[in-house]
Amino acid sequence: MPAPQPRQEARPLLEIVVPARNEEARIARGLTELCERLAALPYPARIVVVDNASTDATPDVVRALPPRTTPIRLIRCETRGKGAAVRAGLLATTAPLIGFCDVDMATDLAALDTVVRLLGAGQPAVIGSRAAPGSVVEARHSRVRRLGAWVFRALARRVTGPIGDTQCGFKFFHGDLGRRAARRLRTTGFAFDVELLAHVHLLGAGVREIPVAWRDVGGSTFSCWRHSWGVFLQIAVIWVRTRPGGRAARPRLSLSSDHASSDHASSVTA
Repeated sequence: MPAPQPRQEARPLLEIVVPARNEEARIARGLTELCERLAALPYPARIVVVDNASTDATPDVVRALPPRTTPIRLIRCETRGKGAAVRAGLLATTAPLIGFCDVDMATDLAALDTVVRLLGAGQPAVIGSRAAPGSVVEARHSRVRRLGAWVFRALARRVTGPIGDTQCGFKFFHGDLGRRAARRLRTTGFAFDVELLAHVHLLGAGVREIPVAWRDVGGSTFSCWRHSWGVFLQIAVIWVRTRPGGRAARPRLSLSSDHASSDHASSVTA
């Protein structure tokens, strides 16, 4: 009797990166929601989970997900920081359309239909924007956090131009553009979105903001008190790096993986 052959996965049209650090409590629910949404699409898709040097059971939870139809690729990025994880994930993609979203699925995944339609029509970059007309935002933030967000947006616009919301974790690109922009990315912290969008602009691509339904989900690792000054400093560094005449050298990131059939990634069908 011939040995069973491994199932051949269709080449995905869309790959979505999900960065995760110590997300054992939330990642199963988030990935289940994403898998169900992608399974309903009329084209093949794949999820790339980037374990960002987790010290909890995050990668074990991903491996233990019950079989579904959407393949999940699990890789590990040893360089801490959401920017480092997103960069590693984007560079691990091969699909013609790529992007990333947050593990809490704070952005309603119904927006994926608009994303794919616009990318397919030739728009090179499409990002969710809570500032776009028609967006529905459910959030309760303190006055201090709202003030900090206003200052951040004002500073970010010095780098990215008139983008209303640089920080919504729902960004998608033509594959070649996204990988080229990610290759130039140096910021590993929370302000990485600003540098990524700056590189998209420097590469001559336009960015389309779309309205989204977004809800504030508990469990965020961002602290206004602990991270704000560091984020403002990151914006200043990004501005220097991406201004005319600035240099955006390639960062050194450590990317490793635990895998059953490749040196660089593990694949889970979920």
